[in-house]
Amino acid sequence: MSLTLYRNGSVYSAADPFATAMLVDGDVVAWVGSEHAATSLLDSRMREIDLRGALVAPGFVDSHVHVTETGLALDSVDLAGARSATELLDLVAAAAASTSGLLLGHGWDNSLWADTRLPDAEALDRAAGGRDVYLARVDVHSGLVSGSLAARLGLAGLPGWDGAGIVSGVAHQTARSAARSLDPEQRTAAQRRALRHAASNGYVALAEMSAPHVGSAEDLAGLMALAAVDAADAMPQILPYWGQLVSSTEEASEVLAGLSSLGVDILGLAGDINIDGSLGSGSAFLRKPYADGSFGTAQLSVEEVANHLAATSELGLTGGFHVIGDGAMEIAVAGLEQATKMVGIDKIRAAGHRFEHAEMVDEAAMAALAHHAVGVSVQPVFDALWGGREGMYAQRLGAERALELNPLARFYEAGVPLFFGSDAPVTPLDPWASVRAALNHHEPSSRISARAAFIGHTRAGWRAAKSENPFQGQLGAGAPASFAIWDVEQLMVQVADERVQSWSTDPRARTPLLPALDNDNDPRCLQTVHLGRELYSSDDFS
Repeated sequence: MSLTLYRNGSVYSAADPFATAMLVDGDVVAWVGSEHAATSLLDSRMREIDLRGALVAPGFVDSHVHVTETGLALDSVDLAGARSATELLDLVAAAAASTSGLLLGHGWDNSLWADTRLPDAEALDRAAGGRDVYLARVDVHSGLVSGSLAARLGLAGLPGWDGAGIVSGVAHQTARSAARSLDPEQRTAAQRRALRHAASNGYVALAEMSAPHVGSAEDLAGLMALAAVDAADAMPQILPYWGQLVSSTEEASEVLAGLSSLGVDILGLAGDINIDGSLGSGSAFLRKPYADGSFGTAQLSVEEVANHLAATSELGLTGGFHVIGDGAMEIAVAGLEQATKMVGIDKIRAAGHRFEHAEMVDEAAMAALAHHAVGVSVQPVFDALWGGREGMYAQRLGAERALELNPLARFYEAGVPLFFGSDAPVTPLDPWASVRAALNHHEPSSRISARAAFIGHTRAGWRAAKSENPFQGQLGAGAPASFAIWDVEQLMVQVADERVQSWSTDPRARTPLLPALDNDNDPRCLQTVHLGRELYSSDDFS
């Protein structure tokens, strides 16, 4: 039955902020409105679903995900809760006793430990009983390896080997590649695990940031086939990007043709083309030094950035880079300006370029991003995890510099397009945690409203992917039937400024309501639907 009437709940719709019912006809929302009108509409053709007070809202889009890595992390040793080297080793030992083969772990963050010293390779050998071990740091820009794995891969002879088991740079990439040595069946299982997890958290689409140094083109092709809109098993839609640097339109065209031959039509040569690394691993490139006196490392030059952006702009294709430190942003902006001289501002703006993360952005860089219509993919949970005067950012940079990071409100004030994501598996696929983090940024002047953050995770994600449907990410007559249903405790308007709060909660403001996020009780997903196909349903929803 293609007609479904959802009623007796709350529908998040700008078309009718007080809507309590919604009619879906196949893959399209046919109507939203009141309970009284729903009663008049109901007939024998329709399946009727009582929402019992639940919220129906547009499905979430995550604008920066690594799907295969997320699937692997979900099935590996969870090290996020470790608060010391001893606790980490205990988790490894427990896993080694119940598994076989290469032991994978993810999520350790020694910036949260009272004693930040890490275990060495010999300690990992003892804990794992001589097994090969690879443990990714939470930012996946460095890791820990056992002595057995280091010996098997010859890591001691590679840049980034510290001599004791910590790997970064080339050594880390080698270890990470070994951890991803999956046969097709294992790869599909990891991808399916991640996609189902995303669907259970209300996501209808994920921007996959593939790259040659992250996974193969065949990996991306397999993911696209698994998540195809017409696949037998409905999954969240994949919005594919490929992080490969090019220097000319000819080279870009060759890359596109190669991917197309595998059945992959990408949205851009963007994502994990790294200008620098991460703050947690000390590899983000800075203009002023870290607390330890280092500056991080620039991995690309201004010329390389310019050539890439010029080539993609000529083809009308999105280009972009991973940019975290202010030194890296300086390179990115200089490359952007040089590319503009090469192909003209109109082509630059039309391409819809995007920078990932952009955690350290001064006023000049902010103005340049807005002028060139460059969007920024941000991860609000980064601040929730590492911001503030005592968090990892402050440990690396000092408290004053730390509070300037991830300036969400300033992006909006400057007119820079923002779209939100998790960078999963770096942070979890948890959209409401992201909205809460944006609302409660450690620096009050960087906070934004829950509604702005919600739009950044829905409509803005589709805009970043150049969706041709103007109703994508909204609920109203004619919009795609892409939504999630949430069990919520309370609905309200939440903004960073109390003066705005007092007006926005007035019914005359006609502001759609969102779940109260002033506690740790996140909404629970009951159902996720994309283009009329059910991606997920909880056991207690019918």
